[in-house]
Amino acid sequence: MLPPACSDTGVGPIGAVLLVMKAPAPKQFASGRQFAAWMGLTPRDHSTAGKVRLGVITRAGDEVLRKTLVLGATALLRHVRVGRGKNGSPWLMELLKRKAPKLVAVALANKVARIAWKMMVTGEAYRGNATRSAPACAA
Repeated sequence: MLPPACSDTGVGPIGAVLLVMKAPAPKQFASGRQFAAWMGLTPRDHSTAGKVRLGVITRAGDEVLRKTLVLGATALLRHVRVGRGKNGSPWLMELLKRKAPKLVAVALANKVARIAWKMMVTGEAYRGNATRSAPACAA
């Protein structure tokens, strides 16, 4: 099933098609985190003795797919930062206050990959924020 193109996630028609074409079967992954790790959107783990140390983003997996998701997230961030996205998520706004925009774009791409994995596994349509009165996307 094709994930819908949604303007409030940064996934457009090209990103949705790339997700379906380039990603292996979503049921092959136990979780959305494993899917995002396959794509190269998670930090490398250098933890030892209970001390968590996260390194750089791994950049594993398909480069075109990863770049497309990060580019969509960057476009969404620009939209929010310029002020047109007045209803940006609180999570995103707080992260933008603490971290560099490029790092926030990768974190958002990671979140989008996890959402896309869940949608592909369950076959659900994207609903956006459940509190909104109007649907956020056209299926």
